[in-house]
Amino acid sequence: MTPSSWRQRLQRQAEGRVTLGRDRAIHPPAGVDFCSNDYLGLRRDPRLAEAATAAAREHGAGAGGARLLRGTTPLHEELEAALAAWKGTEACLLFNTGFQANATLLPALVGAGDAVFSDALNHASLVDGCRLARAGGAHLGIYRHLDLADLAAQLAAWQARAPAEALALVATDAVFSMDGDAADLPDLLELCDRHEALLLIDEAHATGLLGADGAGLAQLQGVHGRVPLVMGTLGKALGAFGAFVGCDALMRDHLVNTARGFIFSTALPPPVVGAALAGARIAQAEPWRRERALAFARGLRNALGQPDLPSAIIPVPVGPDAAAVRLASRLQGLGFDVRAVRPPTVPEGSARLRITTGAHLEEAQVEALIKALRELQPA
Repeated sequence: MTPSSWRQRLQRQAEGRVTLGRDRAIHPPAGVDFCSNDYLGLRRDPRLAEAATAAAREHGAGAGGARLLRGTTPLHEELEAALAAWKGTEACLLFNTGFQANATLLPALVGAGDAVFSDALNHASLVDGCRLARAGGAHLGIYRHLDLADLAAQLAAWQARAPAEALALVATDAVFSMDGDAADLPDLLELCDRHEALLLIDEAHATGLLGADGAGLAQLQGVHGRVPLVMGTLGKALGAFGAFVGCDALMRDHLVNTARGFIFSTALPPPVVGAALAGARIAQAEPWRRERALAFARGLRNALGQPDLPSAIIPVPVGPDAAAVRLASRLQGLGFDVRAVRPPTVPEGSARLRITTGAHLEEAQVEALIKALRELQPA
């Protein structure tokens, strides 16, 4: 049993969350999926299940160790090669989760005297990676969301006083997970080149969904293969689990030797790797999936009077936490699995519904959700 002093503290914190309308609970799926990141509808595709089964039979249910301790199978290497080719990078390194990858990358690259600059609305994994880098002695700069003038000013101010050998890294989401908006990668690359800064982009919500063959936002914006560090996930559009970093061979070797999350974690299980490899191949071969998901997103945005964005994420601003929870609950009661997002996931006063669309949906289901939103939301 938890010691009484700890129970008292936890009880006070639980009561505070309830008072603020921020108490969270785990709910199983119910109703039509308008909240997952299964953008291409691959999570339940039988081809992924078959690939996972074949991998389990040949290589086992688990990896048995870290990648450096017998945890690597030919499937791991095949998936890394396939992802590198897709992303237009020289090399690739698998990680167990996107959170692990981002939190591991930054402290492995940025040390005492260096600097990391992060968009104000970056994902929590990048935020925590930045905090770890700062704990190691790096300067941390947070620039206003998508404001490259602010980033340029901060880079210039830091470089004016930094040691000659100090280096800077800029980290940004490609598609931002709570708003669905996107970074300007061509201008970011130009800015980073001018300041000799390394650019890391998180394409978790772009991989498989954007670009001519689903390679991501960099492909969509015409800078495919030019971004030095590209993180992507396997558990969203690709329907499996895990993450990866596309980079050059020198960077990969550095991460293999310094990224603590990679070194000290058991490797991805072979069935997961097999499923992810199948998901990546299907994503490239079946463009109708991303076209369908993005078309549904455009339809929802148009119906809600929102500008079009290059993503399948549609935020519905509500404001107060409790109001967002009530609206989500009413939609769930109508058969739509829509969830409320509240602080600290989003800024104070900006609680919202985070709606996503995927290839698994039917047009009638999207139209029914639009009708329900119009009826439930105040004018």
